[in-house]
Amino acid sequence: MARPIWTGTLSFGLLNIPVSLMSGERRVDISFRMLDARDKSPIRFERVNAETGEEVPWKDIVKAFEYDKGSYVVVEKDDIASAAPQTHESVDVEAFVDRNEIGIRFYEKPYILVPGKKAEKGYVLLRDTLHATGKAGVARVVIRTREYLCAVLPEQDALVLMMLRYPQELVDPEEYKLPVGKAADFRITAKEREMAESLIDSMSAAWKPDDYHDEFRTRLEAIIKKRIKAKGATTRIADDEARDSEDATTNVVDFMALLQKSLQSNKRTPAKKAPAKKAATGKSAKKSTKRGKKAPAKRPRSATTSR
Repeated sequence: MARPIWTGTLSFGLLNIPVSLMSGERRVDISFRMLDARDKSPIRFERVNAETGEEVPWKDIVKAFEYDKGSYVVVEKDDIASAAPQTHESVDVEAFVDRNEIGIRFYEKPYILVPGKKAEKGYVLLRDTLHATGKAGVARVVIRTREYLCAVLPEQDALVLMMLRYPQELVDPEEYKLPVGKAADFRITAKEREMAESLIDSMSAAWKPDDYHDEFRTRLEAIIKKRIKAKGATTRIADDEARDSEDATTNVVDFMALLQKSLQSNKRTPAKKAPAKKAATGKSAKKSTKRGKKAPAKRPRSATTSR
């Protein structure tokens, strides 16, 4: 049985829904070990000093940032810990946006939110409301020591948490040489456009993801099985122990009261508005609007952190 990445809460307004964060993808890549071709012994990688060639034990290894060619600044564990977010067990929804406003390039990795015991009502309430409104919850979540931007979306009976990339991680398409202009600017005729539409129409079909398979992986697996059988090797499948993880029971809550209180307080976590002393007009209004916007948090780059 799959184990949760963490167990915590999904919160929006004053409502808190106990959930477990579960992986939404399954790795099926075939991994290889590198062997010495001479005697088929596994190759071991060692941590060596680039100057002396001597192996370096883990206790003597520190992390550093290369700010210039050959120039490093050491970053201590305490430095990383001080920059890490404090909240580790909650998905905090900051705003609800139209689902189609999130560009496809922002989506990165899926997770599934599973409700805790006695948390089904709040789970279904949020899921069905997102279905009906076409909205997505934009939130932040901490996995291990890193904070990520994410979107909470309904998909059939599930609430799916999709990891999002920060804008700083995306390349602006304008950096590349792309064809700009109308079809007529590229001498595309009405007949060509009509034929292209007819071709697309003839190839149109319902989306059935089960119809698509990794053919390369299937063929490679067949080759590996054939090699194993020819060599007379035996394989043993070790089953992981299934451990049932029960979520903590929750008290019965008055959803109407919490929803009403959330609406009355008009809680907006993305940007807290300071009380305006006087109405701003013209250019001053635009400047104040810019100040009110909260810049998205930058994700630290790390070659050793995985999701």
